[in-house]
Amino acid sequence: MRESSDRKLFIPALGGLYAALRESAETLLRVVAGLALVTHGAPKIVNPFGAVGTVEKLGFYPGAFWSPLLSATEFFGGILIAIGLFTRPASVAAAIVLLVTVWFHWVTLGQGYSGSEKSILWAAIFIFFAIRGGNRHSVDAKLGREF
Repeated sequence: MRESSDRKLFIPALGGLYAALRESAETLLRVVAGLALVTHGAPKIVNPFGAVGTVEKLGFYPGAFWSPLLSATEFFGGILIAIGLFTRPASVAAAIVLLVTVWFHWVTLGQGYSGSEKSILWAAIFIFFAIRGGNRHSVDAKLGREF
């Protein structure tokens, strides 16, 4: 894919603005997505065994193992994504959780696309960061190492 500076823009004067804001926009999306995941996981981390019945209903046994894992993935994974530390593995884990929720809403609850649309969008965001990493505005970049 060509960089925005290589493309013919309808308003060429905006090319510099787009180039200047590209990484900042990507960082904003990563931070917001990570914090949203933290917010979603916060009630679960307080009661990590609270989702035992839900995960077992989805076929994940034993629920006493999967429920705390779900809690940790959402809460701690969200923190990692927001700050950009271990961005790729945390994003892969978050994407897996979201793809399971797509299955849950689409198939188990029979809600189809309308019930799983939000999970599809969130999964796509985390897949994006699993591929791209945290960019230069991340702890990974400050450490000089990433997955």
